[in-house]
Amino acid sequence: MRTTARGAILPALLVPRTDAMKHLKPKEAAEFLKQTPNALLVDCRSEMEYLFVGHPTGALHVAWNDGPDWEINPHFVGQVKKLAGTNHAHRPIVLVCRSGNRSLDAGDALEKAGFTDVYNVLHGFEGDLDEKHRRNTTNGWRFDGLPWEQT
Repeated sequence: MRTTARGAILPALLVPRTDAMKHLKPKEAAEFLKQTPNALLVDCRSEMEYLFVGHPTGALHVAWNDGPDWEINPHFVGQVKKLAGTNHAHRPIVLVCRSGNRSLDAGDALEKAGFTDVYNVLHGFEGDLDEKHRRNTTNGWRFDGLPWEQT
């Protein structure tokens, strides 16, 4: 609960969350990462996507889910905590996936675990599907010409 300047009590639902996940377009995310050197860029796609489709340059890999069963990685939060270090709860974490959906779920998990500075890259690495069900044609990290690599 929080009170207004006049002393009225606000219900919890009306109190703005300062730790709510933020959403950045790929170019905004790249600029944020450039301006925020302590931020971590975490690619939460599968290992095969990360290795063979490519990934943003400098991205660390922690799969949200992976084959063959595509179950959620029970160690995801712990692995990100380890990468983020001792002040993990307040370190900016920027999440990217294929199209921006898995990163939402991964970000929710991080926030529930106490992370307070979480960002989701809208449209992800490959972008949304176009009218012919293809990616990389309308938006996304790669479409925007941002740095990426393939290992």
